[in-house]
Amino acid sequence: MSASKIMIIRHAEKPSDDGSIVGVSQDGLTDPEELIVQGWQRSGALVRFFKPNCGPFSNPALATPDVIFASGVGKHSRSLRSQHTVLALAEFLRLQIDLSHLKGDERDLVADAIKRSGNVLIAWEHELIPTIADQIPGTHPPHPRKWPGERFDLVWVFDRGADTQDWTFTQIPQMLLPEDHSDLIPVP
Repeated sequence: MSASKIMIIRHAEKPSDDGSIVGVSQDGLTDPEELIVQGWQRSGALVRFFKPNCGPFSNPALATPDVIFASGVGKHSRSLRSQHTVLALAEFLRLQIDLSHLKGDERDLVADAIKRSGNVLIAWEHELIPTIADQIPGTHPPHPRKWPGERFDLVWVFDRGADTQDWTFTQIPQMLLPEDHSDLIPVP
């Protein structure tokens, strides 16, 4: 068994660096390691994005995940944003979020994801998403080398061919919130 599709999203919106927009816990308490209100909105919207109520997906390259990974909390990162970005989706699908990989463990994360069966979703920190993509073997066309800090609204999709170990790469705009953009990250 091995994954046929790996989808990667950035964690949802986070507090501003200047402190003008703060993170909020599920209980409504200020928390710098949490999503902002807009991030919680994205988290909720991802439920029907990855599991449409009726009708097709917004893009045929999307699929309902069978496995969900998010970065675990460790000494190098106390952030709960990746976990909470996919929390509503995992609860709706009755899936346990795999938190066994920490930020900095991208090689083992991808090795684990590839071994899983079906469709895999990974929620991670944006600066390391290209590192995750680098670990997916035989990807065509190439993926962007950097994920812009202001983008929270894309999905990188890697599909494995039925009779090959190579993967095809596609970017899909989420278009879930009014601030989302339809443009893709350029590939150098």
